[in-house]
Amino acid sequence: MKVGIIGGGAAGLFASFSVKQHHPDAQVTVFEKSDKLLSKVKISGGGRCNVTHACFKSNQLSKFYPRGEKFLKKAFNVFNTIDTVEWFKDRGVELHTESDNRMFPVTNNSQTIIDCFMREAKMKGIEIVKKAPVVSLVSSNLGVELVLKNKICQFDFVIVASGGSPKLRGFEWLTKLGHSIVNPLPSLFTFNMPNESITSLMGLVVANATVRIQASKLSYSGPVLITHWGMSGPAILKLSAWGARFLHDQNYQFKIQVNWLSIKSEVEVLNLLLAKDSSIRKKKICNANPFGLPNRMWVYLLSKVDIDGDLPWFELPKKKMNRLINVLLNDVYSVSGKTTFKEEFVTSGGVDLNEVEVSSMQSKVCKNIYFAGEVLNIDGITGGFNFQSAWTTAYIAGKLNP
Repeated sequence: MKVGIIGGGAAGLFASFSVKQHHPDAQVTVFEKSDKLLSKVKISGGGRCNVTHACFKSNQLSKFYPRGEKFLKKAFNVFNTIDTVEWFKDRGVELHTESDNRMFPVTNNSQTIIDCFMREAKMKGIEIVKKAPVVSLVSSNLGVELVLKNKICQFDFVIVASGGSPKLRGFEWLTKLGHSIVNPLPSLFTFNMPNESITSLMGLVVANATVRIQASKLSYSGPVLITHWGMSGPAILKLSAWGARFLHDQNYQFKIQVNWLSIKSEVEVLNLLLAKDSSIRKKKICNANPFGLPNRMWVYLLSKVDIDGDLPWFELPKKKMNRLINVLLNDVYSVSGKTTFKEEFVTSGGVDLNEVEVSSMQSKVCKNIYFAGEVLNIDGITGGFNFQSAWTTAYIAGKLNP
């Protein structure tokens, strides 16, 4: 049995391992269009490789995917985080869990994962062909014809793990097979704020802010990082994933509302100030920050609502107190454009999941063709979820179930 795999990334190589696990005698060839393998694995997590996320219940894990939740809920019953951890452990790669539940190799080096994959490919006798872009596929009852620029190869089965594409034309060769493609759009990006002075605080992190996109129901809580171009950090990236389609429709011109505190209501803020009144009332407002915000952020917000930080708390007029509370809970910024998050470049869109059999990852349109990874209309928020969906779909595809 001959199996061709398109794509030398995370999903493609993992699919090749699954094929050899379930069909040891299969001849497996992986075709990679560039001269590099596992390029996303290398840069993920700042070069540490965020392999997966420590969420071990399938129905909970699937909730972290803006596109593909129902599809993956079924797929995770076959191969999930527990299986991923076990797979790597069996090959000598231990993972550790960080405080935010992201999982990395204990070496904190993505090369550990790359070396593991290269060893596995060599041991299993998997052929890898680089600089081999696929031009087209032709499916028939006899198998699948895989057309390269200078060669035609015949396979019994082909697994497409070619990754996402930022443009629809990147999927043209799949539409020629009869597949529908959900228009690809960016997901996981940072917010540009060219006209906002908050960029002067670049490098500052607020540990637990809630960011809401105005004129929508989209909001997310978590760390926010101020950058020299705007805002980033987990809360922003996750919000960009959930809002990928909506924000595209807004041409990436929109307003966000930020609650800088973990406190949700004005009454709670007032109660906290009253509780601390005796200890801070005679202190300068700029020096007595009762909310635990970074000092530079505190001073910035005071200046934004025109409060003299040298005033003692007890001299702060009620009107300005109300303005301060409002900026703490409802701080508004204009976003104009986006910047790709290079550590985890992800697109929403891809092969329509209605045309893929979840139990096998086989195409419902073309016999003997299977899909895995980001070529599918699946994308997760940041935190190891996109790799987990790659491992899961690749493992299932590699079984080559009818």
